[in-house]
Amino acid sequence: MNTKQTIIRTFLGFILACALVVGPLVTTTLADCGGVSTSIIDCGQEGGDAASTEETGIWGVLVLALNILTTLVAVAALAGLIWGAIQYTSAGGNVEQTKKAMATITNVIIGILAYGLMYAFLNFIIPGGVFN
Repeated sequence: MNTKQTIIRTFLGFILACALVVGPLVTTTLADCGGVSTSIIDCGQEGGDAASTEETGIWGVLVLALNILTTLVAVAALAGLIWGAIQYTSAGGNVEQTKKAMATITNVIIGILAYGLMYAFLNFIIPGGVFN
């Protein structure tokens, strides 16, 4: 088994271990929405008479999706930085491999900045921001 396969298997094992630890913790019921218990969002509205958009169930789903996306971007960025660092460390004087590693690290940093700008833009265009 080569180094790349070992790194991938270790990373996937870490993700699985995190899922096994966090999974059982998410079992609380937040609300009873139309007779259905939900543990993801608080419905907050009966019919169509919600006082504001932030009190609706769909808003809760959107905020949850944005939180999950932010977490996935952070994990992917960390993995990309680690992969670029491994490439850079193992270059051993090979100029082409060093350029490839620096390009990987640069692309990860550009991706982080792009996601940060997208997040700031969403907070700017949504009245009151995504997280009040």
